[in-house]
Amino acid sequence: MRPLASFDLGLLRTGNWLWYAEGVEERNLDTWEEFEREVKETRRADSEFPLLFRGQANACWTLGPTLERKQDRMLFRDYYRMIDRIHPQIETLVGPLWPIPKYPEVEQLVKDYYKFSLAFDSGNKPAYAYMAYLRHHGFPSPLLDWTRSSAVAAFFAFRPTESESNERVAIFVFSERPFTVQGNRMPVVVRYGPYVKTHRRHVLQQSDYTLCFNFDDECRFERYDKVFDEGHRQQGICRKFTIPASERKKVLKLLDEFNVNAFSLFGSEESLMETLSLREFSLDSK
Repeated sequence: MRPLASFDLGLLRTGNWLWYAEGVEERNLDTWEEFEREVKETRRADSEFPLLFRGQANACWTLGPTLERKQDRMLFRDYYRMIDRIHPQIETLVGPLWPIPKYPEVEQLVKDYYKFSLAFDSGNKPAYAYMAYLRHHGFPSPLLDWTRSSAVAAFFAFRPTESESNERVAIFVFSERPFTVQGNRMPVVVRYGPYVKTHRRHVLQQSDYTLCFNFDDECRFERYDKVFDEGHRQQGICRKFTIPASERKKVLKLLDEFNVNAFSLFGSEESLMETLSLREFSLDSK
């Protein structure tokens, strides 16, 4: 992900908010309790649409899917060709769980803006379940994963890592607008929604996803900072709250009391060991 310094020149200040050129409103908080109050206020102000949350362990990271680290602004058809190619190997190992359209069908779809838009508007997102499965298992993905739970997002923000030297963590909050503006040759963010049959982690983590793309002759994945600028704020409002990493122990202990931990969110033996280790070594559970 790109460091914050890459867009510092676009900094403006409005009241207690820091507003960057790409339109992400940033507010630096001092405590976890301040964040809880901000969430309540944001829910009240944006009650018409559900909020999506995303926690990141380093406040200097900007929004971006894992695919962006491998190949920037990749064509949709090139990515689909890749995941179509590996599909038989995955089904050989885990079983025929996610039938997907053949590559030629998708190739034609992503070259026609009106057909592509109609497919998304009707909920016919190509290989959605399969792409969500790939995202949850670490394959580079254009899907940016969010959660409908602020607590789940907080866990991923404060989750212990090998390096806990970051001074602040970040929790992004995305709110759709009542009338989303879309069109050919403009970057847009599309929400995929929660209703898909995929891996169980999707349910455990209350997952949701967005896709950022630009349709210029054909569909190409786009950077989020091309959307959340002053000219495209009809796509939605994105807020960024940063919290001191020193709040980690307090937050993780509180979340664990409400059964929000690695084991409840992943359900694997490895995540059980992570949770037990956290309790025994860090949270004073004795």
